[in-house]
Amino acid sequence: MLLRYALRLDRTQLYARLSEEISPAGRTAFEALLARRLRREPTAYIIGRREFYGLELDVTPAAPIPRPETELLVDETLAQARRLRHAYRGPHIVDVGTGCGAIALALAIRLPVARVTAIDTSQDALDLARHNAERLGVSGRVRFVLGDLLPPLPEVADIIVANLPYVPSGEWERLAPEIRCYEPRTALDGGPDGLRLIARLLKEAPAHVRSRGALILEIGHDQGALVAARARQAFPAAAIAVKNDLAGLDRAVIVET
Repeated sequence: MLLRYALRLDRTQLYARLSEEISPAGRTAFEALLARRLRREPTAYIIGRREFYGLELDVTPAAPIPRPETELLVDETLAQARRLRHAYRGPHIVDVGTGCGAIALALAIRLPVARVTAIDTSQDALDLARHNAERLGVSGRVRFVLGDLLPPLPEVADIIVANLPYVPSGEWERLAPEIRCYEPRTALDGGPDGLRLIARLLKEAPAHVRSRGALILEIGHDQGALVAARARQAFPAAAIAVKNDLAGLDRAVIVET
């Protein structure tokens, strides 16, 4: 991947030219990229791109790098949108903590009748998300809002989806250098128990999600039971489920209001 980026070749072009000698300029460019990777800088930040749910997104250290397991949140949101199809025409979906816009933009593309609001506390992250929306041609259907969780939301939502920080602070120093040294800590560190912002969101959500709507939260691999219990306190009458990722680990809590 680094070699393709250094030589400005796509995959087919690279394999077609494997027997060729690399030019001195190409070798210099590749070695500079390799040196950055050897310092454990994430490849996605080096090349400035990351694929998510079939989309190629620009990424920078302004926001965390989208991860494959987060695609489960898109799957579950699409499923909830199908469930609500007869109740609401053009659901209003809110992505809290949008980062580079991965979830919001994947949903906007696959649900052309939906209204999508993307919220983040970081103006730099919102600028990156807006840039990605413009690249993908959906900027006119996504509203970007600067704010802390749900208070800035101008209207109730049919579906709220959130990938908030959930790494316990005590585990931060044990994370891989690619995460600990390069990704924004404020977007990943969830406080002493990892649930500081998730707990706040659960308290705010009942006033911001419509009856017969849904709340979808990404969680840590061992947080399912605890987050589900807190969700039950916030939504006593809701149907609540913990969903596992492809590795069989806790990854999402689904609240059907």
